[in-house]
Amino acid sequence: MTEVFKGNFTQQEPIPEEAIEAAVAVMRSGRLHRYNTLPDEAGEVALLEQEFAAFTGAKYCLAVASGGYALGCALRAVGVAAGDAVMTNAFTLAPVPGAIASVGARPVFVGVTDGLVIDLDDLQVKISESGAKVLMLSHMRGHIVDMDALMYICNGAGVIVVEDCAHTMGATWDGVPSGRHGAVGCYSTQTYKHINSGEGGLIVTDDAEIAAKAIMLSGSYMLYGKHIAGPPAEMFENIKYDTPNVSGRMDHLRAAILRVQLKHLPEQVEKWNARYRTFEAGLRDIEGLTVIHRPQAEGYVGSSFQFLLLDWDNAAIEGFLARCLKRGVELKWFGAPEPVAFTSRYDSWHYADPQPLPDSDRVLSAIIDMRLPLTFATEDCALLARIVKAEVKSD
Repeated sequence: MTEVFKGNFTQQEPIPEEAIEAAVAVMRSGRLHRYNTLPDEAGEVALLEQEFAAFTGAKYCLAVASGGYALGCALRAVGVAAGDAVMTNAFTLAPVPGAIASVGARPVFVGVTDGLVIDLDDLQVKISESGAKVLMLSHMRGHIVDMDALMYICNGAGVIVVEDCAHTMGATWDGVPSGRHGAVGCYSTQTYKHINSGEGGLIVTDDAEIAAKAIMLSGSYMLYGKHIAGPPAEMFENIKYDTPNVSGRMDHLRAAILRVQLKHLPEQVEKWNARYRTFEAGLRDIEGLTVIHRPQAEGYVGSSFQFLLLDWDNAAIEGFLARCLKRGVELKWFGAPEPVAFTSRYDSWHYADPQPLPDSDRVLSAIIDMRLPLTFATEDCALLARIVKAEVKSD
């Protein structure tokens, strides 16, 4: 009998009861705005910032309206101006080059390896050719490049690194939390990320001036003293009249939901990784399918899974995807000629200058992507692997 999967790839776990109670308490207060607090009351947003700073080991943290807003805010805070070149991965999602374009800068795409990380050789070429002084590094789908090697290159060239950690909250490289190698780390709390507030973002940094600028940019007006995870008040004196208000604050309601989830993130990471390893084990040694190697130094969060169908033609991949979907397995393909839902690639973004990347195109055209929500059991992941394996072999 042919096996069919009945699960839902977009169904998240319910918000924990403790988080629901905290959200209801905020609603009963009527004080949802982050600066609408009682005397001597920190408020949910400020407490979330303090707790996330501690979680990542950062000096400063700012909670904002979305992960995309966090990226744009970080670029402005490190000094990116209109017309500047900003490097980023060719393998990423649209909000990353979108953030670069939103500040009037020019995306310069750096190639991707078959490990789905930024190509460090191409990075050195692009630094030299473009003159860019900022890299927005996307840890796309949770794959982390050798951060020691990358920082050696960037520090030597005077390149500021802003880390897009939308898919790596809770991940590490050689024991260092994702987002803590570069000047700024940016995270997302959108529904499909590792903690869920529907939309939301977080920024961390050890640089007091960057933190102060980000707080002013986010719409603090002159209420920056309410940021208990922010820099000293004197850091704002030289910037408060010259930094524009580009409002993008988080509210107490979302922060209340997130604080509870943050406490449980380490155990959630273990659950994701158990599912990831189960699915991975079922895809080993399949002719025509390449499983992505995870380096020993990488402490990943397996909330999604990628594999490669290298050198398959488009018709063969489309047929494979259709057969899997017929059996209930929803896969995304980054090689599709046109963007579909959340899936697009560097040549889809026509607001960026055309940039040929033939070596990366071979990899991008082969990437198959699948979500692993925690609503799936490990047994579900074993079933999914059996279906994928069968359909690869039936090609």
